[in-house]
Amino acid sequence: MKIKEAIFSGSSKKLADKPKERLPEFAFIGRSNVGKSSLINMLCGMGKLAHTSSKPGKTRLINHFRINNSWYLVDLPGYGYAKVSKKEREELSSIIVGYINGSAELFNLFILLDSRHDIQKIDLAFINQMGEAGVPFSIIYTKCDKQGVNALAEQANKNSQTLSEYWEELPPTFFTSAETGKGREEVLDYIEQLINKTNP
Repeated sequence: MKIKEAIFSGSSKKLADKPKERLPEFAFIGRSNVGKSSLINMLCGMGKLAHTSSKPGKTRLINHFRINNSWYLVDLPGYGYAKVSKKEREELSSIIVGYINGSAELFNLFILLDSRHDIQKIDLAFINQMGEAGVPFSIIYTKCDKQGVNALAEQANKNSQTLSEYWEELPPTFFTSAETGKGREEVLDYIEQLINKTNP
């Protein structure tokens, strides 16, 4: 798939306030500062489509971007950001869960993990929560340019072993780098496949 057009279509807190045009939605989520905004910009080929920041927890709303006038890329707030009040964490959780559980147009949720680190308890908890809710999801490893090929493979294998303790069949997994563009075609082709499978 080639992205020819990516247009910001609005921000929302409530499901009822998302864009009215019903198109397939592909949402991206991960722990704060996992590189989500940089990945979204890389996928769309636009440097400033999603706002990037060195300060974690920048995304506080559900952001919709209309891609090629045929589907939405959805930028969700990060989970597990500790440096906010309990009330703010509860509000962010409510926004995330409300969208994921309520959007009939959500085709797939991409859960982002930092390729350099062991999968964390909060990631496992979120992944298992999505599985129990029957949410279709895939895993994207980010920042894959930050270590060598062998180290990357070793870390990914370690995380797969951890996940296999909870899952008999692992979800589709992608390896990406916002710096080099690694994984861009694979992720976009997967999105195209899912759209075509539903609308042959």
